[in-house]
Amino acid sequence: TGITTTGTPHLGNYAGAIRPAIVASRAADADSFYFLADYHALIKCDEPARIQRSRLEIAATWLACGLDVNKATFYRQSDIPEIPELCWLLTCVAGKGLLNRAHAYKASVDKNVEQG
Repeated sequence: TGITTTGTPHLGNYAGAIRPAIVASRAADADSFYFLADYHALIKCDEPARIQRSRLEIAATWLACGLDVNKATFYRQSDIPEIPELCWLLTCVAGKGLLNRAHAYKASVDKNVEQG
C-alpha cells in the first residue's frame, strides 16, 4: 500500500492506513510493501516543493509510528524506473473498456464530471 505525497500526514492517515499497515507488517508471515506515491502525487499537485516536503513528512511519520524497515519493504515510487515503464506498457495494451470496469477510474471520472 502507499500514500500520495501531497500533504502533511494527519490523524485520519494514521488511523485509517498507517497504524493498520504497521500492525499487519509485524505478523510473522507478512511480506509487506509500503511506498511513497510521489509519481501519483503529480496528478494532484503541481508544486514540486510541496511534494518533496510531504514525501519527507510522510516517511518520517511511518518510521516514527514504528514501521520496521527490516521486516517491511518501504520505498519511494520514483526510485523504481520499472514502475512508469510498466505503466506505459499497460496503457499500450489496456483498452478503455477495461478502464471503465476499474473502480478507481470510474470514481475519478465521476469526480471530474461533478466538478465540471
